[in-house]
Amino acid sequence: MPDSILSAAGFLDWDLLARFLLTLTRLGLAFIFVPLPGVKSAPEMVRALLIVSMAAAVVPLLPASMNLPASPAAFAWALAGEAVYGLAVGVVVALLSEVLTFAMQAFALQAGYSYASSIDPNSDADSGVLLILALLVSNLLFFALGGHHLVIRAFATSLEVWPVGGAAATIAWGDAVRRLGGSIFELSVRLALPVAGLLLLAEIALGVVSRIQSQLQLLSLAFPIKMLGTLAALAALAPMWVAIYRRAFDHSAATLEGMLRR
Repeated sequence: MPDSILSAAGFLDWDLLARFLLTLTRLGLAFIFVPLPGVKSAPEMVRALLIVSMAAAVVPLLPASMNLPASPAAFAWALAGEAVYGLAVGVVVALLSEVLTFAMQAFALQAGYSYASSIDPNSDADSGVLLILALLVSNLLFFALGGHHLVIRAFATSLEVWPVGGAAATIAWGDAVRRLGGSIFELSVRLALPVAGLLLLAEIALGVVSRIQSQLQLLSLAFPIKMLGTLAALAALAPMWVAIYRRAFDHSAATLEGMLRR
């Protein structure tokens, strides 16, 4: 039995297997967070097959003369470096999709849209209508601005700057992701402030009118006024959505380029 195992193991190309595992770790962890429509709702076997197929397509393009880890400990350390880089790229892309959804979440409850829910295409869970709208707009802008090209280009460039097995996790990566999260939060607040201010003015106006004329029953009009006002404000701010998302996209692109510098 041991002889048969050893004879079967002789047919395996361990260098090719090591390249495949390292590539699969970097690519798979990155694409977990990429907002591809319909991928997260697909069966797990389909998603796994997609990632494995992409890794298998990349491995033959790798140079044959690669310095692969010689010991199991070095190979485990190389896998950890690939995992950290893949996660960093995935988190950068995931933060980009949060710039609009966080802004909608900031005033969805005050606008009265939290009572209406729909199905989130990513998680199949009930989510607010404004959140679903922001998610769909984010996906459209992601592909319209070439976000898929950005991810593919970052991965292709990383194979030149950080060859497979040579990605060394640095503190600068974590600091870059932290600064990107801060800029995404700032842009989301800028997008949410005009609508939040409008809702505050509507609340103050309704309160003053109710105080002056206590006989008026404005409670039944509060929700329609705030909901229509929110829709009007979002329609007027539609160009700002694109501008804010473009700025977030530029920040994400700059973060990915910074991570590719030695």
